[in-house]
Amino acid sequence: MTSPTTSTVTGPGSWLHGLEEAVPAAAAAVAAALPSPEPLVAGAPQTAADLDLAGWPSAAVATLSSGPASSLAVLVPAELADALAAAPDGALEVGAALQPALDAAASALGSAAGAGRTVFGAELAVLVASATVAVPLEGSSGAAAVLLLTVADEPGRPARTSPLSGTTGAAANPLRGVELLHGVAMEVTVELGRTRLSVRELLALCPGDVLELDRAAGSPADLLVNGRLIARGEVVVVDEDFALRVTEIVAQPHAG
Repeated sequence: MTSPTTSTVTGPGSWLHGLEEAVPAAAAAVAAALPSPEPLVAGAPQTAADLDLAGWPSAAVATLSSGPASSLAVLVPAELADALAAAPDGALEVGAALQPALDAAASALGSAAGAGRTVFGAELAVLVASATVAVPLEGSSGAAAVLLLTVADEPGRPARTSPLSGTTGAAANPLRGVELLHGVAMEVTVELGRTRLSVRELLALCPGDVLELDRAAGSPADLLVNGRLIARGEVVVVDEDFALRVTEIVAQPHAG
């Protein structure tokens, strides 16, 4: 992704409450880390409390260890939340899936993010109402996500500006289906075979013992994602490291 740009509100008494310098860096980091099939750019900072939540059903939120903000959050549209819930290899929570984006934003702020968690419903409304600033992250057809930054114990609520340029929710977001998951990292395992041992046999294992697996020599190895078989292949060596040459993609049954 290309590095996005954003405008900020500056000057004495700015309603950004010390986030003038933080907003561009954090927005750029989130835009680069979000799973998106197109580059995202940051729009103008807006008052978070004016955000219409109709199209933003959930968010990933994390507290910060230090820096100009006390917490950050990324609001996602229904399409992304639904795609994560229907991921082919098991449902993913928004908070966990967007952890790389939260970590990137925290790093840009000179801080560290705690574990991302998913918020929705009444808790999401409270989160938005208490946030200091909202920055839409926009694609070719409108906002694809919204970054929220919050300053703790800010002295009074400033005058509010207009909502996010009139673009809210799923209608403004062109992203669909599994494309939204392209940037989500998943652990992949290659399995050569399995066997079963009793507890007595496990306790008796010694260096040099040989375990017979349930697979003949030369048989393909299994490629697993989150414990689910997705492909088979042959083990090869690349630059003195083991690798897997995929020879078969295993069809997955469709959910009824």
